[in-house]
Amino acid sequence: MRSLLVTGLLLGALVLPARHAAAQDDGPLHAALANAFSSGALTMALSSDAADKQSPAPRVVAFEYSEGYRTRAKIHRIASFATLPLFATEGFVGQSLYDNPSDGKKSAHLAVATGIGVLFGVNTVTGVWNLVEARHDPNHSTRRWVHGLLMLGADGGFLATAATGPSRRAFFINSDDRSMHRTVAFTSIGLASAGYLIMLFGGH
Repeated sequence: MRSLLVTGLLLGALVLPARHAAAQDDGPLHAALANAFSSGALTMALSSDAADKQSPAPRVVAFEYSEGYRTRAKIHRIASFATLPLFATEGFVGQSLYDNPSDGKKSAHLAVATGIGVLFGVNTVTGVWNLVEARHDPNHSTRRWVHGLLMLGADGGFLATAATGPSRRAFFINSDDRSMHRTVAFTSIGLASAGYLIMLFGGH
């Protein structure tokens, strides 16, 4: 496209002066028309050439991470993938415990909850540590902070879940206690799952 425009400009440079000279011989009206044609053609050619130039894509700023960051990120991913099936298991066991409480279900519920707590603790330490190191990296910063805030919210939710859990016999009698515990637990699992999915499908 640009080569065609250059060719057109060269031809115009050769042809238009001749037309202009002929127009001068024909009279002032023809000269004015030739001048208008000459300037208009040049303006259109330059405008088309400028339109063909695309604005450059935004550059990705290079940011160097430490080896410790990469190691923590690997541990963080492994703990995250290990936590997701525990969420599903805990949801199933917890709902069964809610509908038909028993000591066996309570023990299984607490065992799975302990596993989630350990893995989530690992994720919290590695995630916050890496979030601090990555705070100066402008690439994907919004996604990192949204992920971090969701996971910190889930941290608080899991603490509240443990505080309202079936640690006493009255839990099996008072339906309000059980309802609150279930609501806080599922809300926390939802926040954590959303945080995991943001990073899993976010491309970083």
